[in-house]
Parts: sequence; structure tokens; C-alpha cells
Amino acid sequence: MLSILIVNWNTREMLRACLTSIVSKQVQIQLEIIVVDNASHDGSAEMVEAEFPQIKLIRAPGNLGYAEGNNLAFAAAKGSWLLTLNPDTEVPEGVLDSAVLTLAQHQNCASLSVKFIGPEGEIQQSVRGFPSIPGIFGALLRLDRRFPTTALGDYTLPHFNYERSQFAPQPMGTFLLFRRSALEQVADVSAPFDPQFPIFFNEVDLLYRLSEAGWKCWYEASLSIFHHHGGSTRQVKKSMIWESHLSLIRYFAKHLRGVDRLMLPLISAASRGAALVRAKGTHAGFRPEYHDLQLEHAE
Repeated sequence: MLSILIVNWNTREMLRACLTSIVSKQVQIQLEIIVVDNASHDGSAEMVEAEFPQIKLIRAPGNLGYAEGNNLAFAAAKGSWLLTLNPDTEVPEGVLDSAVLTLAQHQNCASLSVKFIGPEGEIQQSVRGFPSIPGIFGALLRLDRRFPTTALGDYTLPHFNYERSQFAPQPMGTFLLFRRSALEQVADVSAPFDPQFPIFFNEVDLLYRLSEAGWKCWYEASLSIFHHHGGSTRQVKKSMIWESHLSLIRYFAKHLRGVDRLMLPLISAASRGAALVRAKGTHAGFRPEYHDLQLEHAE
């Protein structure tokens, strides 16, 4: 069985298109679709109940974020294959069956991703390396594209060939298919995402833990999905910029070892400085009560 796990927050129309693209297709594998609605204000949950009664809907008590929302879905999932799928996507015919078959054939891989096609037909950059000190500073100083094959480019991977199927360090969680038996080796499958990464870097952290356990991730270029990109996060852009940078600091604090930990103060200062410039001001990052109140004020 394939369990499709979707966390939604105020993207009703995109979610409707996403679910329609799945349920309207013929699939060979048995499916269960689980939607976790993070207390949306736009009628998303009501739409799922009315139009997709065959889908399991979980109403979160508030905006829990992506990690905790997914953990609710994982806890309810029964499949041997588990797909995290964003609501701002649409899945073409045959992709689900082919994705599961491909991952099953790559027995050394714990996960699989596919090509993302954007609104203008463009191939979106969706694969990065695991964060490293040279790679992060290469990205912050914009040296990654000048020296793409050096350590300065090993985070953003500007040289990654999206037309070739290959191993990929850490694709975006937008469409990320997991093998349950691999997850069981590194995490509690009912809650595999670390909640200290509520929006960003949760899949990076999980893929890193799988990599450390000897598992790889496969990128399949022959399969693609349509991706609108940022359906939820762009609603609260400033806080999301800060949350991305703060989660990067948390990631390094969790995974840096030995003398590299001496770089944490510099990494923190550089990342906060970049967030200040990008967001044009300060912010505390993801806070559930902030996002709920902001939506109420906008209505």
C-alpha cells in the first residue's frame, strides 16, 4: 500500500486540484490518502469532507507546522511506502505506480523524488546537498555559481543535471517517497520528523539521518509532477524567511561534530544577517499563534 500524506494550510483550491489529480487517475497500487489540515481559515477541511469522502481527513488543533502535521499523518498511515506530497502539486498519470516500482528496484535507497515542473513549464531546482560550512558560505556569498564543482557549491548544487536519473543527497519534501522499512531504522515511523524544524530542514534532517545509516536517495528524471511552489509559505513570507535561516542554525547545532562546532557562532551570525537583509527586518520565525492571528486580521 502507498500512503499519500498531505499537510495543508489555507491552500483550498490548490489542494482540490492536487487531490483531483490523484483520485481521477487509474493506479495499480492500493492507495490511502491522508490530509492533515492545520486549522485552515479558507474552508479547506470542509472542501475535503464534502468532495473527497474517501480521503482520511485529520483536523489539527492549530497550525502545527509542516513537521508536526506530517507526523500526525505518518502516525495514521498504514502503507509500506509513504509519500509526503505538498498540496500545491498535481500528479500526472502513472507517476505514483512508477515511483513505487522504481524505489522498490533500488534496494539501497530509502527515498525517491522526481522532476518538478513549474507554472511556466520550467524545471525547478529541487535538489541540494547536505548543508556544509563551505557550501553555506558559498551560497551566502554567492560564490556557489562561480565555483559550482568546489566545496562552495556542494550545498546548492548548481551543476546538478535534472535530466539524468541519479542519486541525490536531499531533494525537497514536496514529493518525497519513503520506504517504511528504512525509516524504521532511524526514526519512530509514527513521528519521523524532528519538530525543532517546524517548516524547513525537517526532510533534510531526516534524509541526513538515513544517509548516516547507509541509505541513499534516488532522483528519477523520467517522472515529473506539476508544482506551483510555496502555496502556503508565501502567505507569510517574512516569517518564513526567518524560519528558514533559524532552522539552518538548528540543523548545524544538531549535526556539527568536533572542532566544526566552533563555527556555530559565525554560522548563526551570518545566517541571521542574511535573514535580516532578505526579510528587510527582524522576525521570530514560525509561531503558530502569529500565523493564525495574521490570517484573522486579513479577513
